[in-house]
Amino acid sequence: MKTILLRPADPERDFGEIDALFSKEQDEPASESNLKADYDEHKSRIIRLMVAENEEGELLGFNWAVRSRFDASEVYFFLIVKPEQRRLGVGSRLYEDLVQSAQEEGAKKLLVNIRDDCHECRMFAEKRGFAGRSHYVNLVLDLDGLDIRRHDDVISSLKDGGFLFTTMEELGNTVDAQRKLYVLNDTTAMEMSGSDGRHVWPSFEDFQKRVCQADWYKPAGQIVAIDTSTDTWSAMSAITRFNGNDYAFNLHTGVDKLYRGRKLEQAVLLLALRYARDELKVKSVHTDENVQNLPMIAVYQKLGYTQKPGIISMEKNL
Repeated sequence: MKTILLRPADPERDFGEIDALFSKEQDEPASESNLKADYDEHKSRIIRLMVAENEEGELLGFNWAVRSRFDASEVYFFLIVKPEQRRLGVGSRLYEDLVQSAQEEGAKKLLVNIRDDCHECRMFAEKRGFAGRSHYVNLVLDLDGLDIRRHDDVISSLKDGGFLFTTMEELGNTVDAQRKLYVLNDTTAMEMSGSDGRHVWPSFEDFQKRVCQADWYKPAGQIVAIDTSTDTWSAMSAITRFNGNDYAFNLHTGVDKLYRGRKLEQAVLLLALRYARDELKVKSVHTDENVQNLPMIAVYQKLGYTQKPGIISMEKNL
């Protein structure tokens, strides 16, 4: 067996190759500059970031372990090995290294996301005692095949029933509007089928920083429905186009539980798709959805979304 050497990752030296591995194995375009920015932002929570290389200095893989910003006893990690270097002990060395670091840091739980079409990745995790926590599928819509005007009657009927459809841009993207968006976003995410019931953001200030002040945040792409009889924010659909992508991504579509069954989720989603087509100038839209959230998946399928491979979140108690 060839010698496998571990050393701390050097952003300047290694992030180009690490980024290439991220992009290929996660099937998401990324960039070295964004990876460095993410590293700088979360540096205080990173407990391990190591690369494996051979005696010739070739990078074989890496591990990247970060404390959860919600619970310091939980550690999320990536462990990626070049396909041609798998089954040679590289992954085992990197895994043993991050487990030791996590235990030394007092971690009680490890969490990892694995593509559901990567059988060998799941086998690697299960062999080491990981169990499934949640499963999200990827859904993709070809906008050229969607006639949004066919669904105008849904939106018109809801408007006649007293609902106002607007955007954060039209509302001035004020702090007050951001606070209401935070409550609606956080609440509907917790109430969705398959949710673990935990807050997505620990506070409004965290939401404001990580969402409203993020470079991907587009106020015009934050669609909300308001019940004008009570001034209640009833539904929302958030959409954007990340840098480097040629498609839009629907981040979240949710309806307050008191307003379900009125096709509000379909209405706000349709308005988000219209924005993606007309303003973001994309031909397709992607989203992820928990496999247990059957009502929302049914809405996506009704509009023509097709299902693609997704992500399984796995966990292990230390």
